[in-house]
Amino acid sequence: MSRRGRVTVGVLVGVFLLFTLLGWGIDAYTDYLWFNEVDFVNVFSGVLLTRLLLFLVIGAVVALVIAGNLYLAYRLRPMLRPHSAEQATLERYRMIIAPRLGTWITVLTLIIGFFAGLSAQGRWKDWMLFRNGGSFGVQDPEHKVDVGWYVFDYPMLRYVLGVAFTAVVLSVLGALAVHYIFGGVRLQGVGDRMTTAARAHLTSLVALFVLLKAVAYVLDRRALLLEQHVSPGLYGAGYTDVNALLPAKEILAYISIVVAIAIIVFSNAWMRNLVWPGVSLALLAISAVAIGGIYPLAVQNFSVKPSLSEKEAPYIQRSIDATRQAFGLENTEVAPYRANNVVPPGDLASNTSAQNARLIDPQLVSQAFTQSQQSRGFYDFGAKLDVDRYTIGGKAADYVVGVREINDDKLTTQQRNWLNRHTVYTHGYGLVAAPANQFCGGLPVFVSGFLGDDRPPGCSSSTEEIKVDQPRVYYGEQSSEYAIVGQADENRKVEFDRPQEDNNAGEELYTYTGEGGVSIGSFFRRLVFAIKNTESNFVLSDAVNSDSKLMYIREPRERVEKVAPFLTIDGDPYPAAVDGRIVWILDGYTTSNSYPYSQKINLASETQDELTGQGQFALARDDVNYMRNSVKATVDAYDGTVKLYEFDDNDPVLKAWNKAFGGDLIVPKADTPASLEAHFRYPQDLFKVQRNLLTRFHVTDPQAFFSGQDFWQVPNAPDAPSSNQKQPPFYLNVQLPEQDQTRFQLTAGVTPANRENLAALISGSYVDNKPKIEVLELPDQAVTPGPVQVHQKMTSNSTARQQLTLLSNNSQSQVLYGNLITLPVEGGVLYVEPVYVRPGNQENAAPQLQKILMSYGDGGTYVVLADNLKQGLEQLVTQGKQAQSGNSNTGNSGNNNSGNNSGNSGNNNAPPPALTGELATAAAAVDKAIADVRSAQQSGDFARYGQALQALETAMNNFEAARNAAAGATPAPNASATPSAPANPSGNPSPTPSG
Repeated sequence: MSRRGRVTVGVLVGVFLLFTLLGWGIDAYTDYLWFNEVDFVNVFSGVLLTRLLLFLVIGAVVALVIAGNLYLAYRLRPMLRPHSAEQATLERYRMIIAPRLGTWITVLTLIIGFFAGLSAQGRWKDWMLFRNGGSFGVQDPEHKVDVGWYVFDYPMLRYVLGVAFTAVVLSVLGALAVHYIFGGVRLQGVGDRMTTAARAHLTSLVALFVLLKAVAYVLDRRALLLEQHVSPGLYGAGYTDVNALLPAKEILAYISIVVAIAIIVFSNAWMRNLVWPGVSLALLAISAVAIGGIYPLAVQNFSVKPSLSEKEAPYIQRSIDATRQAFGLENTEVAPYRANNVVPPGDLASNTSAQNARLIDPQLVSQAFTQSQQSRGFYDFGAKLDVDRYTIGGKAADYVVGVREINDDKLTTQQRNWLNRHTVYTHGYGLVAAPANQFCGGLPVFVSGFLGDDRPPGCSSSTEEIKVDQPRVYYGEQSSEYAIVGQADENRKVEFDRPQEDNNAGEELYTYTGEGGVSIGSFFRRLVFAIKNTESNFVLSDAVNSDSKLMYIREPRERVEKVAPFLTIDGDPYPAAVDGRIVWILDGYTTSNSYPYSQKINLASETQDELTGQGQFALARDDVNYMRNSVKATVDAYDGTVKLYEFDDNDPVLKAWNKAFGGDLIVPKADTPASLEAHFRYPQDLFKVQRNLLTRFHVTDPQAFFSGQDFWQVPNAPDAPSSNQKQPPFYLNVQLPEQDQTRFQLTAGVTPANRENLAALISGSYVDNKPKIEVLELPDQAVTPGPVQVHQKMTSNSTARQQLTLLSNNSQSQVLYGNLITLPVEGGVLYVEPVYVRPGNQENAAPQLQKILMSYGDGGTYVVLADNLKQGLEQLVTQGKQAQSGNSNTGNSGNNNSGNNSGNSGNNNAPPPALTGELATAAAAVDKAIADVRSAQQSGDFARYGQALQALETAMNNFEAARNAAAGATPAPNASATPSAPANPSGNPSPTPSG
């Protein structure tokens, strides 16, 4: 290469290294500033130093081992080489390599060491756990070794062994190449094909490789407890492993030691050739196949398979026990629930759990929140809202909550320029909540944060209030962009704030005064962030001044993942009002994939359901066999403060991580504020994993487990069973059987494997701030329908089907089904499913809760389509009384009117009786009201639509009163305790008055 060429290459390499190192340096510096802002510098420095240490140590060790063997091979070269064509050809390479041998070796081993170091730095988690891990206090059932060895020590030991194998193999290949080039190994010519020095060198490396294989056999004995061997499809060592493979591994380890010694002795001290070492290696390979392969296979086929269930029973029991312990299921309480009451009891309407059934579906009311509470087009509440509980007026209840944030996609083109996007539209405003079982005009009844006057007449926000002293939201789930806040001049406010009622533009602006954000007042920092974000405005724009702060990494989940990279964060963060502040609460899990005998699961697939990707994050595709909800993390919505609170104070993995970062990373459980604990809820992703495992591991008898006859499965979403999307669990504030009081808990129904009837109801809750899993198991002979069957039966009911068809209004509106709640009450099962209607000619129209489908017992005999929860419960009670008195024909039990027409199902083809007098007048008024509602719906006039709905409800009540009066009955009072949802413009809950 010419001098100019060498200079060109040098410049290009220098530029590449400069920009690479500059990028790394800027990333490291901005990360340091961020960690310093959140006061977690010890995490930044701890991880960085550990990764750097592993990179240097492992890279240097591998490089030195290989370099030493390459140099030793050169030093052991023969001074005189026999003349041959082969040696004449190699002489050219020797002339190139020999003068710069040190340079060649250095460059080659530095490249290998660099990649070895890159691999090692990615193992910083294993190293930290290895250094700081402790004891689990639980021994594995086979070797009687503490589980902590498998979780903390085994992964690092296995990796170090792999590095040693790599270094030895590369040393053998490199040394063999050097010996060949410099004549120590020859393929042609007279005399030995290998010099004594080369033979000693290479056989020593091979012997070292065989010794490492002996160590691998020892680790393999322990690793058998982590692999899938036990039938049927369980993890751990089974009968064949324990009785054949474990002894085989031990024998092979001893054979490896003998072979290593034989290789050195026979090659160098006695026979001084490679024949017997080769024979030794061949014998080792044959032993590995015969002892480690053929013998265990014979035991499996001739001893185990003929009596598989009996032989594997003890090991199935080990897997069951380990799995339940590793995933927190060892204390699961299972209670029988007969569910033999199929007739709605008389006290159903007064049952507290039935009255607390959640009606508002967080997945469907987000648009309603946005349209009623946004006040500006760019505000948004996200794809899915959350469920939490609050105590208001001395009564605890569950609420649907959301945070009003700025949605970047809804900003206009002008609003999206750099100045507006990053300095003006910087934050959202307010926490909005609504009771989970109240609605008015099809919309939630808001208890806080109400803005504007765009709701139907007669519907107003509740007088109840959730107090928030600082409602501004700078850190939220939709805060994907960085924001520049703070101004030198207090009179120069530029940040868009909550609009005021008088729409005074001056009062709409705000200046951030909190502690959040990284100061970028200096020119150097502005230059750094300009390079990092490839944005020159950091140094050119007047919007960035000496008091400016930069907020970045603003999403709560991303902030916690960065602060605690050793945690797996739940996919559903939720906001809460705590001590006057809006905080995001996140559940953090400690996990491991090396818990002996425990079942290994994939987090991504086990937590996938209908809501994943629709406002709920998907977890990483990690395989784990140990999981604990060890941490409750919070992120302040105003200043971004991150705190990690210990929740499981008995988790050895969390203790190891806390120790690794100085011992003060996690706030002790005893120091968790009571006001925050009041908003802790059972985490969804952990519950899904536990629910899915319980579908099999509720069976604790190994023989029954082997047969698999009692296994369960998670049902598909009821309204879309063919989609193969699993039904998600639901948060409810109810008291289930066997519980002493009302709890805020996650509930999920499961069905028998390959069947659709209900098998059990699983719930997860906190009792004295400790997690508790409970199972209500129905009898095997029970025919109680599952969620898919219930939905089909309720929507196929004749009366309900007619009204649902009218709700769809000839495809001009769309019927959407909310969460189907399954409640075991009064010795039977109550099903509640809200029915929403969205106008088909309005793409962004919010679905409105118009009706409630309810059934009791077998899901098809007693069905109502009611206006509200209380009315539905009363109608179910009426149907139950009619059935018990013999005056009701069950063929028409789906009629949601409890009047005298409930027994007329046998005359469905008979013409209805003529209406006269006041009844005819009331029927005509209903017909007119229905026509008015349809007209208002098609026009898209929201105010007119609400007025028409109110008029329709009044007309319906008048018609009901007239009909009861005509039948000689006393008119029933309005059953709604809260403003009820009026009848749908296309629906008629009673037989059409005009016939």
